[in-house]
Amino acid sequence: MTKDGLKIVSNVDRCAYTIRELTRAALRDVGKYVCITSNKAAQKLYHNSMKKSRRVRGSKGAFQYWARKNEGDLLVGIKHGTWYGTEQELGSSKMKKHGILTSAVQDNIPDIIRIESQYLSALEDEARALALTSDAEYRGGGED
Repeated sequence: MTKDGLKIVSNVDRCAYTIRELTRAALRDVGKYVCITSNKAAQKLYHNSMKKSRRVRGSKGAFQYWARKNEGDLLVGIKHGTWYGTEQELGSSKMKKHGILTSAVQDNIPDIIRIESQYLSALEDEARALALTSDAEYRGGGED
């Protein structure tokens, strides 16, 4: 828009998009980190028994994250059909509560804050912000 020879450019939409994408990128990395730490905790708890299972193989099996674009949130959970996944997390009448996912998040809050602050501090530098974001919809299993 121009008024009296002065050109006014609005970057509100561009800034809103950058903030939304940086937030999503931060959530993806947090989801990946929580899945990796949860899988390592499960491996430590069950030693080699998880490697023998058909449904849970190595350190990539039991936990998964979803960084949803439209909702702007992060879901981290136990994959469907995982060997006694929800019963081990929440406990039941037949199984003791282990709370692997819950404790992985609670024990790593400072690391989660550090990961998110790396992305959100990129708001000051537009080029750095664009390098950290991507347009792909992510649904990940916490790869190593």
